[in-house]
Amino acid sequence: MEDGESEDRFNVFGRGVLHLSVLIETMRREGYEFQVGKPQVIIKEIDGVKCEPIEILVVDVPEVSSGKVIEQITQRKGLLKVMEPKGDVQHLEFEIPARGIIGLRNNILTSTQGEAVMTHRFYQFEPFKGDLPARLKGSMVSMEQGQALPFAIDRLQDRGKFFIDPGEQIYVGMVLGEHSRDNDLEINVIKGKKLTNMRASGSDENMKIAPKIQFSLEEAMEYIREDEYLEVTPQSLRMRKISFRPQ
Repeated sequence: MEDGESEDRFNVFGRGVLHLSVLIETMRREGYEFQVGKPQVIIKEIDGVKCEPIEILVVDVPEVSSGKVIEQITQRKGLLKVMEPKGDVQHLEFEIPARGIIGLRNNILTSTQGEAVMTHRFYQFEPFKGDLPARLKGSMVSMEQGQALPFAIDRLQDRGKFFIDPGEQIYVGMVLGEHSRDNDLEINVIKGKKLTNMRASGSDENMKIAPKIQFSLEEAMEYIREDEYLEVTPQSLRMRKISFRPQ
């Protein structure tokens, strides 16, 4: 651990996201409240060459989904080394930059309907592999502070997937969900229904709000972008923009 840019900032080093999340969860249970940024790998300069850690990634996946897995990993600079059948599954081994593993698990589990088994371990430092693709979807960001209303969430469901339930307290700059497109979207989920003298029978009962996406601590750390923080408190895990001013 080392001091950061100010007195209340620290750079904490560990062996992977899981190692860091054990420390964060322990502090959370002890009553601390703090924010963490997106995990980053340690870059070294070896003999004047910028180098990054490379890991051996092993994926066991049903054969029907192996093509999707190979495509996603090769997009992150992964190099397929072993491909062999083991019973009903394909055994795949890759060499991949550690940067490419951050956020990969969620994508793999989604594309294989949760049937993939992934493990990885450190291999060696190699010359820097270049830029990797970032998260494809943008964030839906709150432009108001207050209580999220069912009506407001229902009318915005076609814009993306939500990380909150109706009735939750939200604040300006809080990430409320994942936008269906690649750009960030400012939304207002505390705006209620416009009241009139006319009443439509049964319209409120027809509301069908999808369950919120629930992240574990490690999943949330991997999900956030460089311009976002994960806010950790004993009661909740929330994502927010580092600096945000409503348009």
